[in-house]
Amino acid sequence: MTGGGMENAQLFDAGNKGRGLRATKDLSAGDVVFSEPGFAAVVFDSMAANVCHNCFRRKSQLHRCAQCRFAYYCDRTCQTACWEEHRLECAAIRKIVTAPNQQVRLAARVMWRIHKETAIASDSQLVAVDKLKDHVTDLGEEALKQLQANVSSFFDYWSSGSKKHSADYISHIFGIIKCNGFNLSDQHGLQAVGVGLFPNLCLVNHDCWPNCTVILNNGKYFHYDMIELRALGKISEGQELTVSYVDYLNLSADRQKMLKGRYFFECTCDHCTQHTKDDLMIAAAESKPSADMVKEVTAFSKERLEKIEAARVEGNFHEVARLCCETLKKQENVLADTHLYKLRVLNSASEALSYLRCYSEAADYARKMLDGYAKLYHPNSGQLGLAVMKAGVTHWHAGQIEHGHGLLCKAYSILLITHGPNHAITRDLESMRAQTEIELKMFKQNERENHAMRQEVLKDNSAADKKI
Repeated sequence: MTGGGMENAQLFDAGNKGRGLRATKDLSAGDVVFSEPGFAAVVFDSMAANVCHNCFRRKSQLHRCAQCRFAYYCDRTCQTACWEEHRLECAAIRKIVTAPNQQVRLAARVMWRIHKETAIASDSQLVAVDKLKDHVTDLGEEALKQLQANVSSFFDYWSSGSKKHSADYISHIFGIIKCNGFNLSDQHGLQAVGVGLFPNLCLVNHDCWPNCTVILNNGKYFHYDMIELRALGKISEGQELTVSYVDYLNLSADRQKMLKGRYFFECTCDHCTQHTKDDLMIAAAESKPSADMVKEVTAFSKERLEKIEAARVEGNFHEVARLCCETLKKQENVLADTHLYKLRVLNSASEALSYLRCYSEAADYARKMLDGYAKLYHPNSGQLGLAVMKAGVTHWHAGQIEHGHGLLCKAYSILLITHGPNHAITRDLESMRAQTEIELKMFKQNERENHAMRQEVLKDNSAADKKI
């Protein structure tokens, strides 16, 4: 299966960054730079029984493969569509009884694909999958031990007739997966449920303030693992195409540390070298509290966030809400509304209270969180769009229809750029936007009728007063 062509992008030497992709023509916000099917992809171990292994949709009722009893599918259609990829996997799982971890399963699918079609699966693929960088020599001791264990597990699991490969070559494949694997989301785009390898996408370099975003568009294509690279704004011909490998809402030094640890490079983008917006992310409140007070509350917030996360994982949302409220009181007049720790607590508070159906309180926290996000995130950031959408839904449930509708409209304008009109989450958002528009019209109509009735009552009372 071939994806969209690569007419809008070309491979070039990006200097110290190695290979990169650049635009071959001027692009605008929302343009699809290219689409690409996955070379290979698998469901996470933790989601194996909850997600369709073909389309990666989460469903409560899935049909299990009767032979290996590991793979699950929406229905016979998905199972048939996936059989060509699952056939060898199915036999391998039956051979060792228990399915290996996701890295081993993905490496095996990569190797089966290489044997079937070579390392280049389509005319639009710019580089052979086994020519991607592996950074095996950069791995630490623990990571190297895990890789060696995976290689051993791979040889127990994988088979393809008389074809043999060296341990070094398989280590190279595991290194490629570790550095280049792309998380696949469910149909709502809200939860990572698997990992795949996309050779052309692997050539797009990182920037903390990128000009592109990548989305798994499982609403437009039947095939589960088609990604789209979409422009976030105007991109000039010849300009390098970039995406962000990490969430921007981290201090530049922390983003650099994450990138070095996972992808083995020093980020030298403008936002990191100039520490852009770091001051906002650690800012004190306008009341100008003492440095000692800021330090104390920052340390307190960090400790509390760990407890909040632990309570969230346990599903104790009453405890999450309690901890958040206490922490926010402590942060008041000490940490600015753009401080990372305050934003994280506001987000947790809004989510917990929404779960507890305390929508009015949740909406208040969501509104404060969005004020901070708007000052930090790229205006067309997918993270911002999703946060605005969640806040809009929360306001809608709180009965604040006009505000909720406005937020849903704003989210829709962002997600049209980042996800496109055919993505499942954009379609869901459009339905909610239409529903809130209807409710808002009804509310305003009732408001006008109530106002007219009130005026009539006042007029009648005035006439009665005059007669008296």
